[in-house]
Amino acid sequence: MTRVTIDPITRIEGHLRIDVDVDGGRVKKAWSSGQMWRGVELILLGRDPRDAWAITQRICGVCTTVHAVTSVRAVENALQMEVPLNAQYIRNIIILAHSIHDFIVHFYHLSALDWVDVTSALKADPDKTASLAESLSNWSLNNKHEMRKTHERLKNFVNGGQLGIFTNGYWGHPAMKLSPEVNLLAVAHYLQALEVQRHANKIVSILGGKSPHIQNVAVGGVANPLATDSQAVLTVERLLAVKEHIDALNDFIKNVYMVDVAAVGAFYADWTKYGAGVTNYLSVPDIPLDTKGTKFAFPGGYIANKDLGSYKAIKTFGDEFWTKGVEEGVKHSWYDYNKGGPLHPFKGETKPNYTDFKDDGKYSWLKSPTFYGKPAQVGPLARVLNMLAADYAPAKKYATGTLDLVSTLAHTKVGLDAMHSTIGRHAARMISCAINVDLLGDQWNLLMGNIAKGDMATFNKPVFPKGEVMGVGFHEAPRGALSHWVVIDDGKIKNYQCVVPSTWNACPRNDKDEPGPYEASLLDNPIADPEKPLEVLRTIHSFDPCIACAIHLTDKENDTAVTVKAV
Repeated sequence: MTRVTIDPITRIEGHLRIDVDVDGGRVKKAWSSGQMWRGVELILLGRDPRDAWAITQRICGVCTTVHAVTSVRAVENALQMEVPLNAQYIRNIIILAHSIHDFIVHFYHLSALDWVDVTSALKADPDKTASLAESLSNWSLNNKHEMRKTHERLKNFVNGGQLGIFTNGYWGHPAMKLSPEVNLLAVAHYLQALEVQRHANKIVSILGGKSPHIQNVAVGGVANPLATDSQAVLTVERLLAVKEHIDALNDFIKNVYMVDVAAVGAFYADWTKYGAGVTNYLSVPDIPLDTKGTKFAFPGGYIANKDLGSYKAIKTFGDEFWTKGVEEGVKHSWYDYNKGGPLHPFKGETKPNYTDFKDDGKYSWLKSPTFYGKPAQVGPLARVLNMLAADYAPAKKYATGTLDLVSTLAHTKVGLDAMHSTIGRHAARMISCAINVDLLGDQWNLLMGNIAKGDMATFNKPVFPKGEVMGVGFHEAPRGALSHWVVIDDGKIKNYQCVVPSTWNACPRNDKDEPGPYEASLLDNPIADPEKPLEVLRTIHSFDPCIACAIHLTDKENDTAVTVKAV
């Protein structure tokens, strides 16, 4: 038995450690350890609930918008507030653009290099690469000129004595199997995606004031005054600029991203056999279409043991099926609970107690969430499968199209069961992205139509009652079901807990010693070379870890993580 420790996992947000025991070229046991502590909940105690969104948004430098929106939804739920339609549409456009940015960056810049051998691309014939690319889609930058330019750019990196942004990688690894021409095409799209992702960020910046860390949300709506005759507010002219960015994103997603994921899936069809792990799938509905949060553009729910027939819907922000099902345990986490056992987030505690890494004891700063006592996988795969179980037409359309394209390229039938895998998570994320870019256009049309009716409202003033109220806000963030749980007493925060996607997926074993989704997904993964555990990275990266959302840094000795002096 060989122990392999990867610390930290790179090309993610935050500090994640993965340990695996390997025997006979297969993973036999795995540990997922978050290496930073999150103390945001303690920072919020005693504060005005209207400030929580600005603080929780700083949980992460990537997952920013998602925490802002989820936080205001939690407080609005506690106050049973309605949100003006324009505010819903503006929030929806922001979070859809944010998710699209996240999906594009994840595939091309955070995980594609697990499958693409950059040095192999040097052996490619650029003209043959262009012919291949043009046979797959009509993307305008698939031509010979672009492929020759990419090939020359890559050669200059190497001739300069380094690979630049491609310096670190397991190039030449035996698990790499793409042809030089396919590798060159992937490198070209990697570089093009760096430009395309800016369109999504520009949408967020126009509506949110800046990116990352938007400035426009508020409990009760958004701080975007609407007008048709003033350049000082959100005008039709600015909204028309948003539409141009939407169209550019749509072009890339439909003609590049969808094709590239299908091609990788076809070449690595064997990876549909690995990485399933936990097959209880949890997602929440999102993109609210009314003022009360009872009607959504896409559905959410829960599937047990990958049986789509077991689907049970989560219908509203206050749905009891959701609110009663979530608990967090700390048996294997560096925390203590006064009463022991798992706790509901409304009663959650944040009491750190670091004891070093212990295989059979405490070994992570992440808590262990469960849904009705069971671990659950969240994220794009959970989202798409719940959509399919709910008979959601856009998901059926893109899932069918994707599986058909993969089957054509792989020259073998690939069915829905292949989605329960490492490569299936990439396909599900791409399907989600295609759905989201369509919804982005829909929300833009709804906002423009509502303004045309003369409705300019974007904010309702919150009123805090005496005594205690509780609320939960959820959001189907890029990495999955995100929820904030707040207890408010006499207008001040009494308790606040964030249960985030990477806590669900990257968690340690729960109170029943059941492994979390990362840990379970690694079991029986092949490892060709323990000194170069590329296969571990493939499966973990397929979840798109964001450990900064799950945990933060603390300094036990000095009580200060870092001091910055402005000069």
